[in-house]
Amino acid sequence: MLDPELLERITTRRAELDELEEQLSKQLDAVRAERDELAVAERVFERVSEQLAEERSSARPIPGQVGGRAVMLIPHREPGADESMLPSDYQRIIAAVRQAAGPVMAREVGEVVGVDVSVKAKLEPLRSKLIKLVDRGWLRKLPDGRFTTRL
Repeated sequence: MLDPELLERITTRRAELDELEEQLSKQLDAVRAERDELAVAERVFERVSEQLAEERSSARPIPGQVGGRAVMLIPHREPGADESMLPSDYQRIIAAVRQAAGPVMAREVGEVVGVDVSVKAKLEPLRSKLIKLVDRGWLRKLPDGRFTTRL
């Protein structure tokens, strides 16, 4: 037969361990909850950082208003300004002109940027953008109507 005093000690120790287990379980739950919160905070931080990096790298011009419609302003080229200031379609146009072996016609630029050059109505907006880039100092237009990058 077991000693009653020993049985009481075992029962007391079991109660102490049960209480400790409950405390540790609560602490573990709190640690897991905080770790989950930190993981969410980290994902939000990464997403916001990426968005800020995109905004800073694009540095797009501020849209203006013409006739109640928002239009993108193409800035005049200034020393030290790079093409990243321009909207992406204008950047593609400049890249197409730059890739050419020499001065190019609007039709040739259209082929590179993916405009259906067989339809005049689709080529004219591209020609308008080329002229706008010439007017703002990003490109040059030669007397024969061909376009080239500025020298």
